[in-house]
Amino acid sequence: MIGYEKCELCPRRCLVNRHEAVGFCGQSDKIRIARAALHLWEEPCISIGNGSGAVFFSGCTLRCCFCQNHEISHEGKGYNITTSELAETFLRLQDEGAENINLVSPTPFVPSIIEALDMVRCKLKIPVVYNCGGFESVETIKALEGYVDIYLPDVKYFSDECAKEFSGCPGSYFETAISSVKEMQKQVGKPVFDDRGKLLKGVIVRHMVLPTLRQDSMAVLKALREAFKPDEILLSLMCQYVPMYRATTEERFKKINRRVSTFEYNGVLDYARDSGFDGYSQERSSSDEGFVPEFFGSKDEEERT
Repeated sequence: MIGYEKCELCPRRCLVNRHEAVGFCGQSDKIRIARAALHLWEEPCISIGNGSGAVFFSGCTLRCCFCQNHEISHEGKGYNITTSELAETFLRLQDEGAENINLVSPTPFVPSIIEALDMVRCKLKIPVVYNCGGFESVETIKALEGYVDIYLPDVKYFSDECAKEFSGCPGSYFETAISSVKEMQKQVGKPVFDDRGKLLKGVIVRHMVLPTLRQDSMAVLKALREAFKPDEILLSLMCQYVPMYRATTEERFKKINRRVSTFEYNGVLDYARDSGFDGYSQERSSSDEGFVPEFFGSKDEEERT
């Protein structure tokens, strides 16, 4: 049974008693979020219609030097809510017309999320999306079976060296990531859409092309094709990388302190098309800091906007 005592929710298995202290993710057993609102900037099948009901959780199991959400992932911005308030937030978003409940970086709070979903399962009529960084524990994903309809993992690297250098990941990053994605796909099966094109069930694997790492991106796609048949998952190839956070200030990250070139992205995009996966690509205009949402340090602050 997963829980906060001797925490093993992510592959780091920091074993911290989060009832008494914070884990590697920077979080205790108190649910902490920084935004809960309709969100229009996900893949079209997620953001269709009124948009996705995105709940942005604070903390993270990764340490990406380029994190666009560093205010909440690394710097602690957000506010605490109870499990009952989280459940009420799901219903509020549904009432506001959300097409799904989009749990963004939820891994540190999975026990509480399961408890909140149990409170509202009979009332929640829209899909639940698990929008995560890809560095996941298979055991934690197994605990989510029956609670999640759509998995949205971001598989960042094939090279363990790159994963360690840019995201502080120990051990075998890609092996860990692909194992969790296989469990996700096993749970929800092939993609299923409604007649409007909204995704009801399935896995979308995201991959963001980084500057100078074109060959690593191709290695990720090659390995995904070896692991899955083209109709088993969707692929979302992103070019939205903007140098932010430590990638702009530390000399050791100099090689990724620029946007991705057209040559780099188009080369990976051509390779992705040859893989046979259906899915999504991005316009070059998506590489803009303006797409980073506003985050809040208190519930009152969010409600005033």
